[in-house]
Amino acid sequence: MQGNFSYHNPTKLYFGDESLNYLKDEMKNFGPVVLLNYGSGSVKRNGIYDQVVAILKAAGKTIVENPDVMSNPTLEKLHEGVKIARENNVDWILALGGGSVCDYSKGVAASVFYEGDYWNQFWLNQQNPPVGQKILPVGCILTMAGTGSEMNGGCVITDAEKNFKVGHVFDDRLMPKFSILNPKFTMTVPDNQMKAGLYDIMNHIMEQYFSDFDDNTSDYLSEGLMRSLITASRIVVKNPQDYEARSNIMWTATWALNTLLKCGKSQDWMVHMIGHSVGAWTHAPHGYCLAAVSMAYYRRAMKPGLPKFVRFAKNVWDIQGNGMTDEQIAEAGLEALKAWMLEIGLPLTISEIGATTDMIPGITKGTICYPAGYMDLKSEDITEILQESM
Repeated sequence: MQGNFSYHNPTKLYFGDESLNYLKDEMKNFGPVVLLNYGSGSVKRNGIYDQVVAILKAAGKTIVENPDVMSNPTLEKLHEGVKIARENNVDWILALGGGSVCDYSKGVAASVFYEGDYWNQFWLNQQNPPVGQKILPVGCILTMAGTGSEMNGGCVITDAEKNFKVGHVFDDRLMPKFSILNPKFTMTVPDNQMKAGLYDIMNHIMEQYFSDFDDNTSDYLSEGLMRSLITASRIVVKNPQDYEARSNIMWTATWALNTLLKCGKSQDWMVHMIGHSVGAWTHAPHGYCLAAVSMAYYRRAMKPGLPKFVRFAKNVWDIQGNGMTDEQIAEAGLEALKAWMLEIGLPLTISEIGATTDMIPGITKGTICYPAGYMDLKSEDITEILQESM
């Protein structure tokens, strides 16, 4: 490993089909007023909400509810959550839902006690809360595997009026204090959200994997996680109630983006940058947006990153490569990736998720570009990738 890094992850995890039982043990660590953030109501229909509320009430907590957190949380919704938290003097936040609810909760937690323009400071200027600022603690009860938000400081917010979607990775202060991961809770997720989550996991790993050429332990970890995800995904699309597959997917999602794999890596997050902008215009599930631009992007990255793409083909997809050139091996690896994406039902073009050619200039404008991975992209490159992804 060639890079220099520090590693610290303060989030405590409870994993398994009995993990919700540990919520009552965490109650002693937090104040009496809790802001309960959740989505559009699926947690009520499947009974998870009732279980959580019963535990909170038994612990004597005052519950302030903030429902209807959407899959791509908006700036308007962020303002609403901050207002609710301030008016009710909440002591901590509990996110009940998927990664978007977890993301959103961290955004609210960071912003409640900030006296200035938190949107401008945290997301547009990519700054962290000032040293010494009070930050609300966050706990997560995860109902969907994908983002890894349960064990990182990431928070993605969309300015719907400007079709601009941007993420910020906060420092350790915004990492959840605890997260509860029950694979059974993911079994009620709609099919399209499950599939979107599968590719979100895969791409989180790939964004970190496709950078640098040194012999890095992180890459060996990444290859194992990708292989595990591929195996489990093939099972779960056929049998969504398979607990073992669900548990492996959920655990892989956490390790894909809990800051471990990035150690010693330069990383490449440009598929996410393009995908975020596509999502801001189409409002499609995040993982679908990533899948729809990936093939065009990685075919472009393959030439400058050829040794790593050869390794990807051999170690992740078992491409033997006998009698093949490195370019042919790398291409075979991308074809295997494409075949897997089709197998589990992912879109391969942005037109499939609602993008039109007249959106391309706006999507290009909304894409944040920076040197990453094996390429230094300009706006004209983004336009070409989007055109190739139509």
